[in-house]
Amino acid sequence: MKNNYILIDFENIQPKNLELLRGHTFNLVVFVGANQKTVPFDFAEALQALGENAGYQKITGNGSNALDFHIAFYLGELAAKDANAYFHIISRDKGFDPLVAHLRQRKIAALRHVDLTEIPFVKISNASSLDQKIEAIVESLRSRGTSRPRKVKTLRGTVNALFKKSLDQDDLETLVDELKTRGHVVLSDQSVSYGPEIVRR
Repeated sequence: MKNNYILIDFENIQPKNLELLRGHTFNLVVFVGANQKTVPFDFAEALQALGENAGYQKITGNGSNALDFHIAFYLGELAAKDANAYFHIISRDKGFDPLVAHLRQRKIAALRHVDLTEIPFVKISNASSLDQKIEAIVESLRSRGTSRPRKVKTLRGTVNALFKKSLDQDDLETLVDELKTRGHVVLSDQSVSYGPEIVRR
C-alpha cells in the first residue's frame, strides 16, 4: 500500500475534522508559523488522538510565503525518499498549484485540497451513494497520473482496494461498468484507457 502524506498549511486552514483520518494509513505534518504561540485546544487534542503519525513542524523565519516554501521543501524531501507515495497539501493558497502540476509532470502524485474530505481515501471511506463512489474513484485514478491501471483486471483490483477489499463481485462490476458508462474509462479487450475527466491535470 502506498503512503499518504498530508501537509497542512495551518496559517491558511485550521481543519476541524481531523477525526476523519482515524483508521487510515497516513503521515500528517501541520506547518505552523514562526510567530505561532498557541494552537486551539480542540485542534491539539484531535491531532494528539491521531498518534505518532501526526505532528507539528514550526517554520523558521518570517515572510509572506515563508510557510509555503517550507512545505515545498519538505514535500521535495519526502518525494525524494518515497516517490511512489501520494502527497496532499491542505491549503486554500492557489500558489501551490504550479508546484502540484510540476510534481505530476514528474509522475509524483500530488494534489492540493481545501478540506480533508477532498482527500481521495477519505472521500471513498465516506462515500455512500453511487455518485459519491464514482466521484471518489475518479479522483483517486486522477491522482495516480501515469501509474493508473492499464489492464481491466488491475483496474478491478485497484477499485476493490480503494474500498478496503470490501466489495462483492456484483458491486465491483457495477462500479466498473458505471465508470465505463460515464466515459471515465474505455475498455478494449483487456486493456484500459481513460477519459478526459481523469487524464486532465
